[in-house]
Amino acid sequence: MNIVLAGGGTAGHIEPALNLADQLKTIDSNLNITVLGTARGLEVDLVPARGYKLELIPAVPLPRKFSGDLVTLPTRLRSAIKQTRDLLHELEANVVVGFGGYVSIPAYLAARGEVPIVVHEANARAGLANRVGARFAEAVAETVPGSLPRAQLIGIPLRKAIETLDRAAVRSKARAHFGINGKAICILVFGGSQGSVKLNSVIETCLKENVFGDIVILHSVGLKNDFPDAESESYRPLNYIDRMDLAYAAADFVIGRAGAMTVAELTAVGLPACFVPLPIGNGEQSLNAAPVVEAGGAIMISDLEFTADFVRDQILPVVSSATKLSEMSNASASLGHKDSAADLAKLVLSVAGKAKS
Repeated sequence: MNIVLAGGGTAGHIEPALNLADQLKTIDSNLNITVLGTARGLEVDLVPARGYKLELIPAVPLPRKFSGDLVTLPTRLRSAIKQTRDLLHELEANVVVGFGGYVSIPAYLAARGEVPIVVHEANARAGLANRVGARFAEAVAETVPGSLPRAQLIGIPLRKAIETLDRAAVRSKARAHFGINGKAICILVFGGSQGSVKLNSVIETCLKENVFGDIVILHSVGLKNDFPDAESESYRPLNYIDRMDLAYAAADFVIGRAGAMTVAELTAVGLPACFVPLPIGNGEQSLNAAPVVEAGGAIMISDLEFTADFVRDQILPVVSSATKLSEMSNASASLGHKDSAADLAKLVLSVAGKAKS
């Protein structure tokens, strides 16, 4: 069986695709899995590193305003669809699974009427590619209820290390890994692999003003960013955390953005959080976090209003209360999906199996 995954550009599109691929291989190691991507996306590095075949197709970004790119769009799109359709024939694809983004538009249109399509939407507000693909897809999966018509609520495929994480069981090991005192309260701060200048700036101010006191801050500042302060017993800065499972186990609370993957992982492991949505795009990060906030598993503040004073007045009272942390943890976990990868894999194999028969 030949399965083609279309999800390139950002880690938010690629990571769920690769987690699904891992789950599919666990079910049947003989499956042939190919990932479609473009030369301009992170998939160029991430897909081969995970051991999967990557095929490049032309990127066809959709211009948001009138320009020369809009005039040439039909020609470029037709060319990309033809190249992608030829590739699907060559691969003898039994199903195309799309995760949105630039790669998915040509993949959906190339597969239409020839190869069954499964669409997965990670965000609360679906992007254009998935809104198009969902119209003629065989099956649609979503993470937040109401994002697409006909969608099954499945959640985001997560890494096994996150799906199976028992925070309490590995807490001591996790804290030893990062050099954190076993009895201290720990706040994990991260803004994605690139970090967040705004989050880093607020943390720097908090450190200068000694807002945190004895609370330990485990801080992923980003690959290209400098540490706001020198490492100490209560401040553990890293440019990148490659063991997020251990970071989650070591932490009592999280301050971070509200990307779909971040929200999915924190609810899966039951971690209370303060979400500071990235103030760009169509507002999907705020929508991603809203159900968790409504359930009592997190608080949310706008990027503009997130300050050292907010940390002092709103976050510290929460993390200083074991009862409040426990209540928020339970509320967060109530929205988590630990079996999303398996559920999506079953759906994909069902669609592919019908087509093959």
